[in-house]
Amino acid sequence: MQPDSLIRMTGALLQHGPASDRVYLMKLASPDVPRIIRFMEQLASTNGYSKLFAKVPGQAEGWFRAQGFKVEARVPGMFNGSQDGCFMAKYPKRERSVISSPKLVQEVLSTAREQRAHSGRSLPEGWKIETMRPADADAMADLYRLVFETYPFPIHDPAYLRSTMDSHVRYFGIRDDRGSLTALASAEMDCAAGNVEMTDFATLAKCRGKGLASILLAHMEKEMAKAGIDTAYTIARAHATGMNIVFARQGYDFAGTLPNNTQIKGDLESMNVWYKPLEACN
Repeated sequence: MQPDSLIRMTGALLQHGPASDRVYLMKLASPDVPRIIRFMEQLASTNGYSKLFAKVPGQAEGWFRAQGFKVEARVPGMFNGSQDGCFMAKYPKRERSVISSPKLVQEVLSTAREQRAHSGRSLPEGWKIETMRPADADAMADLYRLVFETYPFPIHDPAYLRSTMDSHVRYFGIRDDRGSLTALASAEMDCAAGNVEMTDFATLAKCRGKGLASILLAHMEKEMAKAGIDTAYTIARAHATGMNIVFARQGYDFAGTLPNNTQIKGDLESMNVWYKPLEACN
């Protein structure tokens, strides 16, 4: 399955396509909010998408509410510490708004919350964390292909990884004592807004159980704080107990659940939003 397409429009960045069956407003930079909303509606109507999803600063919330969007998650101070980040959605097809297996979603969330303030993990002897470089893109894409059969962004493509490195994403990896790449994650930075999405966590099956995602996350937080980022957040699979625990243990707060939001491994999955201020990570 091909990843969905990206569109830039008067400074805004949108993603749309049949893979996640949605229009996603990833970044709102244009002051012409009504025009952006009309464009999203047109895309959804033309292509028959069942969800419109938008990540917007609090000052735009009223415009989206007036057009039938509702807040599904809220991150306090996500935009330069002064405006909330609102994750908002509208459903042309009402059935998509209904979370599948809601009991499981709540069980995962409860389990994660119960296991907060966990002591840090350390790497096995001889293993190390590195900031990934363009020369690493082929190996990175190989690892992502092994972990994710399908994904909402083309992380299987080395050219895509290199292009995002050149713009706004820093990738971090863990190598074992033989130099082989075992785990990856990315920090997708919005420096103008002072926030970063901690995402694209992947660990080889044979290396799981060593706490590599937690180790990567702690390292990434320190690097992002050094870069002047104020707030970190993630959009984690709501059925994935392990990743929700990783963020809860690292002191992230729960912001809300996005029903049937993202296509991963061939299925639409509900997602949990977690966030954390980074001022204490310097």
